[in-house]
Amino acid sequence: MATIAELDIQLIGSTSFTKPEGVQWDTEASDSSAMVEFAGRACYETWDKPNPHTAANDAYVRHILDVGHLTVLEHSSATMYLRGVSRSCSHEIMRHRHFSFSQLSQRYVPAEEARVVVPEAVLKDERLTQLFLQTADVAYEAYGELLDGISESFAHEPNAVLRMKQARQAARAVLPNCAETRFVMSGSLRSWRHFIGMRAAEHADPEIRRIAVQCLGLLRSEAPEVFGDFSITALRDGAEMATSPYVSDI
Repeated sequence: MATIAELDIQLIGSTSFTKPEGVQWDTEASDSSAMVEFAGRACYETWDKPNPHTAANDAYVRHILDVGHLTVLEHSSATMYLRGVSRSCSHEIMRHRHFSFSQLSQRYVPAEEARVVVPEAVLKDERLTQLFLQTADVAYEAYGELLDGISESFAHEPNAVLRMKQARQAARAVLPNCAETRFVMSGSLRSWRHFIGMRAAEHADPEIRRIAVQCLGLLRSEAPEVFGDFSITALRDGAEMATSPYVSDI
């Protein structure tokens, strides 16, 4: 029987900031937020913080969002490792072309475990969940049979790695859209704000919305000054969404 893969997202990388020598400026913020402020102040060399209303990092970042000077957010970045994502949802995520992605290869890694992501609308009904898993089982059984049969047809190929790659790349065509995938996702804080603004909205697909909200939680811990304007609220079905008063431009 196919097993349900649980969503797991981890922040595995973020910007490290080192203040250059000779600049008389300091900030109380984390590295990611400090980089944003430094980049903004570098445009005008306001190291002495002449405006008391934007002296603190959170106020400075809020001013950046107010005036739409979002290019400075591109100097800080964050990298996530996502597991328990459906293949179909990953295709939607990778339409955000301002990110860099490295995804699990179905050509080199065999789908030995039938791990799938079940839509929330299906999970609410036990009968439908069983039907969904049974359907996935059929696809994975077909994959295994195809893999064995195609491997035999490539028996003349002396290179074992090439032989298995050729078999897997042909057999993978029957794997379902619900198959679990894993990938690394890197982008600037500007890109992350745009992704969350688009995908954590109420009318977004439930799976991608859940991913966006979880990413927001991790980014808030890393750069609270940059993502603190987002508010998370519960929908009627108990799921969460996130919104910001600022336009998530890219």
